[in-house]
Amino acid sequence: MAVLPGRVIPERASTPVHIAEGFLPPVHAAAWTVAAAPFVIHGTRSATRIVKDNPSARLLLGAAGAFTFVMSAIKLPSVTGSSSHPTGTGVGAIIFRPPVMAMLGTIVLLFQALLLAHGGLTTLGANVVSMAVVGPWVGYGLFRLLAAAPLMVRVFAGVAMADLATYVTTATQLALAYPEGGFIEAWSRFLGIFAVTQIPLAIVEGLVGVLLINALIAWARPEMEDLDVVRTGTEATRA
Repeated sequence: MAVLPGRVIPERASTPVHIAEGFLPPVHAAAWTVAAAPFVIHGTRSATRIVKDNPSARLLLGAAGAFTFVMSAIKLPSVTGSSSHPTGTGVGAIIFRPPVMAMLGTIVLLFQALLLAHGGLTTLGANVVSMAVVGPWVGYGLFRLLAAAPLMVRVFAGVAMADLATYVTTATQLALAYPEGGFIEAWSRFLGIFAVTQIPLAIVEGLVGVLLINALIAWARPEMEDLDVVRTGTEATRA
């Protein structure tokens, strides 16, 4: 468990990606739900358009969703007695761009809340913002910023940063909800709780992302070219 002045944070509520059911104050939960809604709507439209324009992308879209589900469902013990886990959203953001991951991430988080008791329905909006919105956008943004670097360096950096950005966002959400000692102190405490495990996890996820993108280029190159992840006859990334 994580302890704040005058409050004990429940073990499962301390996971850096999924905030537990009922853990956020109602006003915070509602606010994050409202903030997430436009991204999910836009992502659903983007996914529909991609599938319509590239019917062959359906399998890749399913693979991206399955990868996110599996990776974010992995729970590893944390030094605090709670757990940490990867997110799986960086790869999908690179292949389909971040808006689509808002839709896929929401589906993944909803199923995990209902089937695995990871996260919750009242905290779904907050979890969507951290894992399915901020993480993919930050990871994809770094991927694009490193345009001059080799493809796999960019993939590693983007996937790892998507994981870390999710963790930082969740720490921010928790600090806003429970700012005991002041926001900065609470935020630093939440960040520190999982840093020891989450940073290595981000590195591992980056390496797994590199392996997966390499495999997809080998096994589904036409589809990856249709999505402009790689260019015809080359391994150059999209401009």
